[in-house]
Amino acid sequence: MTELSAHATARIPAPDGPAPAVPALRVIHEPGGIDLAAAEDAASRFLRSLGISTDSESLRGTPGRMARAYAELFSPRPFDLTTFPNDEGYDELVLARRIPVRSVCEHHLLPFVGTAHVGYLPGGRILGLSKLARVVEHFACRPQVQERLTKQVADWLQTQLEPKGVGVVIEAEHTCMTLRGVQAGGSSTMTSTMLGLLRTDARSRSEFLALTGATS
Repeated sequence: MTELSAHATARIPAPDGPAPAVPALRVIHEPGGIDLAAAEDAASRFLRSLGISTDSESLRGTPGRMARAYAELFSPRPFDLTTFPNDEGYDELVLARRIPVRSVCEHHLLPFVGTAHVGYLPGGRILGLSKLARVVEHFACRPQVQERLTKQVADWLQTQLEPKGVGVVIEAEHTCMTLRGVQAGGSSTMTSTMLGLLRTDARSRSEFLALTGATS
């Protein structure tokens, strides 16, 4: 569950009188409670069920480490969605490239890692650049599929920022594909979502894809 609450303020110029305060959104992911003790017990039983004893000194703490590791992977950090008025009327592409992505495949609970390129065409407001990476982390920190993750980031930015267009490209290596099954080492998966002008305007779309390197 994602909770959005008014927390900080930004200001939009008004033609008359003082500028009204615009609350920033406090973005919090609430997974419904984490029981580390229960997770550690389940991890211990899981390992024993696979014939792996945890009696040795080196493995004795492994169930607890497993529980804490997955709790960290599934717990994105809260952040404030800070925006600023687009006073200069900037209307060209804003793009953050090579944002690190780490997530866990919901089919096998094995990690997939890679990079995201996130861009938008500003409307009335612009976004603090670090928030593009925060949004990626927010949706990546849960069991995921890459296609959904790509669309969630784009849809959320379109809803919250109301830009003229949004583009998201993610390229990642899935260990459920490289370490097991087909064992296709070195392979990667690329997904994209385009909204607004980045979907409908061919020039804007081509510029975005060229800058991300998706067309090379």
